[in-house]
Amino acid sequence: MQQTSAIITAERKHSHVEICLQREVCFDMTPTGFDGYRFEHNAAPEIDAAAVDLSTSFLGRKIGLPLMISSMTGGYGDALALNRTLAEAAEKYAIPLGVGSMRQALEGQSHRESFAIVRKAAPNAPVYANIGAPEVAAGLDRAQLSTMIDLIGADALIVHLNPAQELFQPEGNTAFSGFLDRLQTVAATIPVPVIAKEVGCGISARVARRLADAGVRAIDVAGAGGISWQKVEEFRYLSRFPEESRFSPSALQELLNWGIPTTECLKGLSELRAGHPEYAQLGLVASGGIRNGIDIAKSIALGADLAASAQPLLKALHAGTLERTIETWMNDLRAVMFLTGSATIEELKKAPLHNKL
Repeated sequence: MQQTSAIITAERKHSHVEICLQREVCFDMTPTGFDGYRFEHNAAPEIDAAAVDLSTSFLGRKIGLPLMISSMTGGYGDALALNRTLAEAAEKYAIPLGVGSMRQALEGQSHRESFAIVRKAAPNAPVYANIGAPEVAAGLDRAQLSTMIDLIGADALIVHLNPAQELFQPEGNTAFSGFLDRLQTVAATIPVPVIAKEVGCGISARVARRLADAGVRAIDVAGAGGISWQKVEEFRYLSRFPEESRFSPSALQELLNWGIPTTECLKGLSELRAGHPEYAQLGLVASGGIRNGIDIAKSIALGADLAASAQPLLKALHAGTLERTIETWMNDLRAVMFLTGSATIEELKKAPLHNKL
């Protein structure tokens, strides 16, 4: 009996998580750019370390610290427990949580609870639905949009942009024509904001303008430096076709590491917001290689409203150290804020950040 599309999607989502946990799928040399910056030390901070306030706001909601648990999973059996634990952490620390692609929830009902659990476990935290650009380009009707938003009581809809991943995926969908027009329709139809997110290759200022003009309220740059979804899909492709090569060896290495470094994305979008009043309120999320609280702090100083992380938190979840990891990152962030004399996140945005010599 031929598998249904919902079952195939569920199996693919499960394999993605397993590969991210078990294989080396990050970009070579972690080219985020964060290591090229240092904060200017403030020897007279004029604040008490205990008074540092990590709270901030994003898309009109107050959050406990500038960190999002980025879109990871949902749509298969084991995802229910994973999403419950992630949601419990989001609730405890009052931070946003993005679910994984909800394509499977649109194809069938068998694993919808793996998404619905997040709102049950996080009744107050911001929770974001998620769907891919190919699905948007193909057209989503009002019923499908409502299903995704209502299933988790979503505060926003993430539309993930993944052309490189789809190109490498064995069953990938590279039909992106008409995406921006359809995105504009989605943004005008749904009652919650749209966040555009890459999955690891970055978003340039040029593309960000087009997305904002289509009604997107925030950009998650997801730059090069974290997971290379090209590598994830290459593992899956070679497991099926071990003797078949699609690209020349020298080109393959460049394509597997294709993308714009995270800090380069942040600088470009910060300049866009500063230089064009019509984009000044565009939300900005830093992701792609966020490894600790210092990376979060540097993201804020480079113009981001908050940072987001996926694989490190997924690994921490499986190791039983998710909350300890988040709290360690909070300690990192507090340390930077104290040592730069920044009592609030707004003050951290103005902290001097220099290129390392």
